[in-house]
Parts: sequence; C-alpha cells; structure tokens
Amino acid sequence: MTRSLSSSFFACLLACSLAVPAHAQPGQDGGAVRKVVEQFLQTQSAGLPGKVTITVGQVDPRMALAACPDPQAFQQPGARAWGKITVGVRCTAPSWTVYIQAQVNVIAEYVAAAAPLAQGQPIDASQLAMVKGDLAALPNGIVTDMAQAIGRTPTISLPAGTPLRLDNLKSKPVVMANQTVRVISNGAGFSVSAEGRALTNAAEGQVVQVRTPSGAMLSGTAKVGGIVEVAN
Repeated sequence: MTRSLSSSFFACLLACSLAVPAHAQPGQDGGAVRKVVEQFLQTQSAGLPGKVTITVGQVDPRMALAACPDPQAFQQPGARAWGKITVGVRCTAPSWTVYIQAQVNVIAEYVAAAAPLAQGQPIDASQLAMVKGDLAALPNGIVTDMAQAIGRTPTISLPAGTPLRLDNLKSKPVVMANQTVRVISNGAGFSVSAEGRALTNAAEGQVVQVRTPSGAMLSGTAKVGGIVEVAN
C-alpha cells in the first residue's frame, strides 16, 4: 500500500512540474504593439491635409512574442503612409519582427476639372472645382490647391470631374521661344548680364538655350521675369 501511494505521489509531482514551466517568460502585449503602430502613423501623416483617421489591425494572438522594452515601427522605403498599408514592428532584444495591417483615410478637398480640359490649353479658375473625398483612395500627386493648377496646361485632355494630378500638368512657361531674355552669370565677386534670345519655351527651373547677338549658344536655367541664369 505504501509503495502504491509513493508511486502515485511521484507521478503527480512529475505531471505538475511539466505543466508549469519553472521559468515562464511574460509575452508581448498585443495592444502595446498596436499603439506603437498608431503613434508611428500619426507622425507620418501629420503633414497631410484634411482629417486623418487611423485604424490598426489586430496582432495575431497565435504569435508568441517575447516582451520587448522598446518596440520600433517602420515601413519599407518609399511606401505611402496612407491607404491600406502594412507597418512592421521590430524588437532588437529579444529579437523579433511582426507586420501589422492598417488603414489610413485622409478626408480633404482636392482639385477636379469642372469642365473638360483640352491638352496644351492653359487652365483658368473657372474650369476648376474643389471636391471633398478620401485622398488615400486617389493616385499620388493629387492637386489640393487651385493655385497649383491655374496657368498650367494639361499634358493630356481631361474630362469633367477628373481629379487633377501634378504629373498631368505642365508648368506655365516663364520664358517663351524667340523672347528677348536677360542672361545673367554670377561668380565670386562679379556678376555679368547680357541680352539674348530664347530658342524654346521653358518653365521656371527648366534648362533653356539662348542665342546671343554675336551668335554664341548658351544654356541656362529659366527664371521668372525673362531671366536665364548661366552657371560658371
């Protein structure tokens, strides 16, 4: 009888020791990981116009992440910080990385064509309208200020209602072909200027070729006011 009780006692002791690890480690709180992602996206979207709404997905409860004293959120280089996105959270000690789904909506006004816009024709304010919507659902480069579009010309014809994108608009020329321009060259302690004639149209910051009265050909950067700056 004593032997039977002794065997039962040791069997119970062994089972209990296997069921309760002697050195159980606390796991990482999923809510804390989501908070890191939310704070990261708040920082990334701080400069966006309009109202920003951030929704962070759940951390898979099946993932056994060790507790981390300083988890850091990150995105892949060049990734947008709005729309349906994925944000990584990494820990250096202990070492782990997890990826969380998130949705960032940006409700703001943007510029759309109020009437059909013809390719190559300068845009005026009467052809534009402000529309409210989710910028995250639109392509990159959406125009949000009419001043960015007025005076520019569409590179393609656009039907009414089309959201305007910067890459579909050509800047208004500040130098026109055959225009008399002032060519300026600045250096250390000197500045030289002369007249010339532009050979092509050029927006501000674009390179334009100029012919001088003597027939020499120069290349410079177009500036507002019919000025062409030539680098030394």
